[in-house]
Amino acid sequence: MEVKTHRKANPRLLGTPVKVIEGVEAEVELLATQEMSVDEQRLVHGGFTYGLADYAAMLAVNHPNVVLGKSESRFVAPVKVGDMMKAYAKVMEGEDRRIDVKVEVSVLGNIIFKGIFNCYVLEKHVLDR
Repeated sequence: MEVKTHRKANPRLLGTPVKVIEGVEAEVELLATQEMSVDEQRLVHGGFTYGLADYAAMLAVNHPNVVLGKSESRFVAPVKVGDMMKAYAKVMEGEDRRIDVKVEVSVLGNIIFKGIFNCYVLEKHVLDR
């Protein structure tokens, strides 16, 4: 399992890769921590779930110059402190430099987020333009 993209991603913020098959699929896990909560009931901010899903999509493509162009996503259920989120990303199709990736995030086997991420593989790093 060689990670070729987002190699400095912080596992506490974006998750830990469990499986990466370049151009096919990826699995990433992220534990919801107290730092991610937004209220006294321990609700986790959705940005952490989205970040995990985005990271899983990037790893499924696994190219050094992959970026996210857009996504269509839906939050299905809330996440609370202590939940282990598991993202599964699968490459659906590609056209030219665009690669569509389907991502589902679950907690204890229950889907809590789903989306389609439109990823683009650039000729060079997005900041080298």
